[in-house]
Amino acid sequence: MPRYGAYDKNDNHTYAIGVFPSMELLAARPESVRCLLVSPAGYQNAGVNKLIEACRGMNVPVEEAPRAVERISGKENSWVVTVLNKYACSLDPAANHVVLHNPSDVGNAGTILRSALGFGFKNVAIIRPGVDPFDPRVIRASMGAAFSLNVRHFDSFDQYRAQYPLRRLFPFMLTGAVPLDEAVQKVDGPFSLVFGNEASGLPDAFAQMGVSTLIPHSHQIDSLNLAIAAGIGMYAFTRR
Repeated sequence: MPRYGAYDKNDNHTYAIGVFPSMELLAARPESVRCLLVSPAGYQNAGVNKLIEACRGMNVPVEEAPRAVERISGKENSWVVTVLNKYACSLDPAANHVVLHNPSDVGNAGTILRSALGFGFKNVAIIRPGVDPFDPRVIRASMGAAFSLNVRHFDSFDQYRAQYPLRRLFPFMLTGAVPLDEAVQKVDGPFSLVFGNEASGLPDAFAQMGVSTLIPHSHQIDSLNLAIAAGIGMYAFTRR
């Protein structure tokens, strides 16, 4: 067995840590699974045994590797790690997209991916510099939902627009001219919901792109958490 260690974004593989994300991986992308690493301490856990049985039924190698599990997960109570090959995705040009412009927090990114799947947005663009969607922390925060999505990195927003030009953009901004409940009425075909960085939001130039959208909130806070804002936006656009 190769010696697996802490995640490196330059590797051609990554990890699903824990039982639930691993089961989601087996269901959504079984062809990407390389092997299952198990700590014997988990054999008394029903979920671990169910995962092992599922892997063996799919001819996925199962290896006892407690030290590798600990190295990769950083947690003694993570009994399983599934190793998977990274894969490439393309976005459906006919579908609605979520665009994350330079998100920096892995927890936010994973939460947004889980919400995206929940609200039916299965195509997500991440504009560089931004979090690595293959980072195991993103995968874990998404609870494996990332495996059921098409997630693709773009070097710039201009590159994204060049590849998907025929769609209305809804950039979410504090300086947005149109309240959310009005913005949802302006959908007339495939659209993209665009969200900015946690600290800086979207650059001012986005106010001139599409329908600049504002989520109204009290003046007692300066802004909403990115994952919360994205969840509200996605929900509103599914209810139009």
